[in-house]
Amino acid sequence: MPPRPRTAARHRWRKFLATSVVLAAVAAIGFTLWSNQRAEPAQQPPAADPTGTPLPDAQRARGDLDRLTIAWNRNWESYDRNAFGPGWSGRGGEPTLADGCTAREDVMKRDLTEVRLADSNSCTVLSGVLVDPYAGERLPYDRFKASDIEIDHVVALGDAWRSGASQWSAEQRERFANDVGNLLAVQKQANQDKGAKSPDQWRPRTAYWCDYARRWVAIKSRWGLTVQATEKSALADMLGTCSPPVAR
Repeated sequence: MPPRPRTAARHRWRKFLATSVVLAAVAAIGFTLWSNQRAEPAQQPPAADPTGTPLPDAQRARGDLDRLTIAWNRNWESYDRNAFGPGWSGRGGEPTLADGCTAREDVMKRDLTEVRLADSNSCTVLSGVLVDPYAGERLPYDRFKASDIEIDHVVALGDAWRSGASQWSAEQRERFANDVGNLLAVQKQANQDKGAKSPDQWRPRTAYWCDYARRWVAIKSRWGLTVQATEKSALADMLGTCSPPVAR
């Protein structure tokens, strides 16, 4: 009996080998991706700065002011509030600080007196009273009623953008936006009047000039932001209202 033709058998064998090679390659790629995923877990969103910029005394503030770099504002036309992360564009989603509260919540707890917190959530302020630093007005707060209180960035996000933050990473801008040392609970109208103005364009009541200038200088110094010449002059004028240190 003559031998069977081997062409068809060879074709089936070659097809089997080709399929095996493809499956082996796919398996190798899958294993590599799986290994990388296990070795490098997905990055978590950047955490907010839990410390906050401390408020220096007047002498330290004067020294820090002298060391600030004077420069013209720049990149103002490209400012985007959303570039500072969620929470400050009115859409919610603020990151939490080390204590589990958001920067807004910590500022409300810090700046209000006669504070009553929710039993189920110690971050939530139900009521309290604010003596507004900008206008000096006494403002009651009730979480369930319309409020005349807003949280202000002393160095506004827009001002920060113009004086250096436009060059920062998204993570650094988010940390800046949630720096509780740059945040104050204030009267709504005063906050809106201030907007993103610098101290040569807007100032709070005279009694608050010293603390305002100290806080402004501390923020610009810590975050490496620049000042304009007129801004620096205004800050020096405001620091001049600080009481001299008591002789001992």
